[in-house]
Amino acid sequence: MEINSPETIERILKECRTIAIVGLSSKPTRPSYGVAGYMQRAGYRIIPVNPNEIEVLGEKAYRSLADVPEKIDLVDVFRRSEEAGAVVDEAIAVGAKAVWLQEGVIDDEAAQRALDAGLMVVMDRCWLKEHARRRV
Repeated sequence: MEINSPETIERILKECRTIAIVGLSSKPTRPSYGVAGYMQRAGYRIIPVNPNEIEVLGEKAYRSLADVPEKIDLVDVFRRSEEAGAVVDEAIAVGAKAVWLQEGVIDDEAAQRALDAGLMVVMDRCWLKEHARRRV
């Protein structure tokens, strides 16, 4: 698998049903909120990961990926590029299948670490746009 390949994107959209969204905000004006709401409506299970939130879109929020009590398929990253590496390392540690760095989130070294650890990787792409384009 290679980063951002069409095959990788297709597999993530089809196989990853439980999605931890790091940086998910309860503010409806934030991109993370709109994308997460879309994911829910499309039938995916979302898990908010943000130490500043208690609940988002009706789901309990967790301080970190390590605090999430269930298996995570995909870690969707809504953090600044310079914070993405730590999130990717956490995703590897909790055994996620994939990481998705949202549009504008770029960390080549972190993406390579995830790939080397066997995770599927998408970087600098919008989950919502890719899903809507394919209508998975």
